[in-house]
Amino acid sequence: MEEPTALAAGVVLAVFGSALLLWCAAELRLRHRLRRHGVRVTARVVADGDQGRTPYLESYGDAFGELDSAPLLAYPVGSRAEAGTLRAVPDTAVDGPAGSGRSGTVLARPRGHTPLRRPARLVPGTDVQVAYDVRRPGRVVLAGTDAAPALLSDLFWALLGTSTLAGGLSLLGAALIR
Repeated sequence: MEEPTALAAGVVLAVFGSALLLWCAAELRLRHRLRRHGVRVTARVVADGDQGRTPYLESYGDAFGELDSAPLLAYPVGSRAEAGTLRAVPDTAVDGPAGSGRSGTVLARPRGHTPLRRPARLVPGTDVQVAYDVRRPGRVVLAGTDAAPALLSDLFWALLGTSTLAGGLSLLGAALIR
């Protein structure tokens, strides 16, 4: 490989690997903080078609979005969240804007959920335990049993970032030694 090409490829791979590792670290820290210090409530998995939008997978026979890996969750914030239960929350309601300090229902997708298919325990209509950030109610993670699949995904992205960074640094080193 010629020196300018190796130099350019090394810079691109090193920057991409560094950015990927930084993103992995920030995402892992956010999810860990939410699981430890977030407010725990029960959320209901909501089908995307309930929002008046047409689900993008409807043409593939997935009218309710079960093939989408990150489910849409409806959960209470504010005074109703202290009880920790979801009391008759309408699936399409958003009573108060996120972070307004008023009680209401927030619709959000959980962080760190990246399998190819949605697990059977997250079909629309089921209740799951979540933890959300009080200051930003749209930041939510699945609590409890979601840790193992997220760990595998985190490991994959960290290995990809590390190998990309190592490849970029080796190309840079080889180009600069010549």
